[in-house]
Amino acid sequence: MKKKEFVTQDLLSKIYQQHSDGARKLPPERQLAQEYGVSRFTIRQALEKLASIGVVRIVQGSGIWINEQTRSNPLVYNSITEKRFDQMRYRMISLHKKRPDREDQQIFGLTENDFIWLFCRLRFVDDVATQIEVSRMPAAMFTDLNQQVIERSLQQYVLEKGYPISHLLTSYRAVSVSREQATLLGCKKGAPAMHINNRGILDGGRVYEISDIIDINYTCTYVIPHNRDNLSFRQQAPE
Repeated sequence: MKKKEFVTQDLLSKIYQQHSDGARKLPPERQLAQEYGVSRFTIRQALEKLASIGVVRIVQGSGIWINEQTRSNPLVYNSITEKRFDQMRYRMISLHKKRPDREDQQIFGLTENDFIWLFCRLRFVDDVATQIEVSRMPAAMFTDLNQQVIERSLQQYVLEKGYPISHLLTSYRAVSVSREQATLLGCKKGAPAMHINNRGILDGGRVYEISDIIDINYTCTYVIPHNRDNLSFRQQAPE
């Protein structure tokens, strides 16, 4: 594990281990650098990541403050959600309408006479291509979908249309990059990648988007409470 990642996860662990009713601060950069035996630049990188996911606030002249509200909730962040929007950009590869197949009809609650948008876009993080995303959305709900929309945040677009987002259902599996995907991502065919399937769900349960993502630089970190009931259930022998 890289030094920056170790410091980030160790600080995160300590933040979640300790609790206080009052406001709390982390030690200053210089002290943390001495404790971990790393440069202040490495400490700064770790703190910037913690700030980007909302765990701490770095206040110039005041210190590094822990966000206790974030600490009291489960935390999930990955190599995309830890990035600010100004560190990412998109390039549309294709966009067209098509009739929904049987799976689309089931997911979106459509008939065979309806239409869906099918589009592909490339996501760049710090100007490096990292993801290919192929998505489907109901055309009747998003009549003005276009290249400009696709090359920015889709969730923001959905919210601007007046649709309240409730949940994201996500699944993962390891895959290898195909020849066509390697050409877009600038990597070798057969390189390891993560296939991520996302289903965006609105208040009331309606699905507004299905996306299949190939990511060649995917990492994910969870901080969640221990689920004793689930552990007990899994330990039960079948009757």
